[in-house]
Amino acid sequence: MTAKEKLRQTIEDLSEAEAQQYDALGEMLESAPLDDEPTTPEEDEGVGEARAEIARGDVLSADEIRREVA
Repeated sequence: MTAKEKLRQTIEDLSEAEAQQYDALGEMLESAPLDDEPTTPEEDEGVGEARAEIARGDVLSADEIRREVA
């Protein structure tokens, strides 16, 4: 089964109530105010490290993350 087929099946398996929950969450996130709090130097450093990891391709796939937390 392809990734697209898996996604389609997941959507088809949702009940109407579950589908509405996802829609409500999306609406809530879209209408949430922007975070305008200043960041700390430590937070800025962490963001820089994360961006460097991404640029190097040092990332985990969703499957790898699932295996780690399982």
